[in-house]
Amino acid sequence: MASNKNKILVIVAHLDDETIGCGGTLARHLKKGDYVFCISLTNGIGARFKKKINKEELFVRQQASTKAQKILGFKWLKECCHDFPDNSLDSVPIIKIIRVIEKAKKIVKPDIIYTHNLPDLNIDHRITAEAVLVAFRSQPNEIWQEIRLFEVPSASDYFDNALSKKFNPNLFVNIKQTWQKKLSALKAYSKEMRKYPHSRSLKGIKILASFRGIQNGIELAEAFDVIKKIIR
Repeated sequence: MASNKNKILVIVAHLDDETIGCGGTLARHLKKGDYVFCISLTNGIGARFKKKINKEELFVRQQASTKAQKILGFKWLKECCHDFPDNSLDSVPIIKIIRVIEKAKKIVKPDIIYTHNLPDLNIDHRITAEAVLVAFRSQPNEIWQEIRLFEVPSASDYFDNALSKKFNPNLFVNIKQTWQKKLSALKAYSKEMRKYPHSRSLKGIKILASFRGIQNGIELAEAFDVIKKIIR
């Protein structure tokens, strides 16, 4: 008998994107009994320093990611997390990024993939999304079933429509029951949060969840663009 538990793979550019973009949904997956694995392609702080990375800040970011992992319940796939240059993924040959993602794909064999959306101001987010689409291109003998793209406040919302179409979600996940877990994980990343009315503030992120919710007659939601769904 086939298992009704799914294997989930989340591919993000920076440590914290997983919590900001889809933390409530990941907590729902885990509550259901699914297996959730995440990889990050950069350390998320390198662009803050002109020369040498501050090891103390790096340690704090890594500790925050470990705490978020414990709160939400997913697992960082450390053998596939990488240290590509922060905010400079466009300086890396995309084949190298694709190979990291393909390694994670081989280990997890996911049913559902989550990653960034393409119309996003942050170059790392866009490159990550492009690499994921190549790594999970439709081929014979694939087993994955769905690719979902998420939004990241202060990146997705800042993208100008003159450059490309804006994020246009078609899937909304009720996160009322998992909001407190997401909030706790966001607080673990307190150094990455900003003061309201910044969209990447705790209040700003909840307002976005409320907006996505009331668009669909519920209280709190996370939004996704399902770009491909295959029933095999």
